[in-house]
Amino acid sequence: MTKPRVLLADDHTLLAQACQKLLEPEFEVLGIFADGRTLLKKAPALKPDAIVLDFAMPVLNGLETCRQLRTLLPNVKLIFLTMYEDPDLATEAIRAGALAYVLKTSAASELVKALREALRGRSFVTPAISRKMEDSFIRNPEGTHHSKELTPRQREVLQLLAEGRPMKEAAYILDVSMRTIAFHKYRMMEQLGFKNSAELIQFAVEQHLVTPQNYASLSESQYLGNQT
Repeated sequence: MTKPRVLLADDHTLLAQACQKLLEPEFEVLGIFADGRTLLKKAPALKPDAIVLDFAMPVLNGLETCRQLRTLLPNVKLIFLTMYEDPDLATEAIRAGALAYVLKTSAASELVKALREALRGRSFVTPAISRKMEDSFIRNPEGTHHSKELTPRQREVLQLLAEGRPMKEAAYILDVSMRTIAFHKYRMMEQLGFKNSAELIQFAVEQHLVTPQNYASLSESQYLGNQT
């Protein structure tokens, strides 16, 4: 019998390789990718049945990648494997199109079970947070993550700049002009009511567009700067 075809997306190489060894007896692991944008470029040609991805990925985070994969590969089953125990974030992942949400602190068998369930078209959430998700949804069915106030392109720009990438590099990655990048930056600040770049950076962290370790080494003068 042909094994289900799976892709892994996580910028932690050792963890991704450990997942590969865990899954290989039952699944064919087609490849490992360290960022969401590369995954989006390569996945269509590889034709996976399922993709396991993390939230905290550079260049393009897991949530944005998930949203784009739903359009790009609508039949692929998406499973989040993440350290985030935030029930609101888990709910946002399901809204974005994921079928499963597994914590990295869970037993290894949960990832295998999540893949099996997702490939059958059924959802799976780590029991440790599933009840919290229900409570969170009851309290606030609209969700609490305000990144939905930004357009997909704005979120892409914000992540790249929050990672400390120069505008020239961000423009190259997104294949737009530096002027376009600057426009998005200042439009976001105006739209969200922020007075400085540091507030915009904090917003990016709170929305899990970047992780603290991805920006902590940068000085405030570098945040969202106009450096080339």
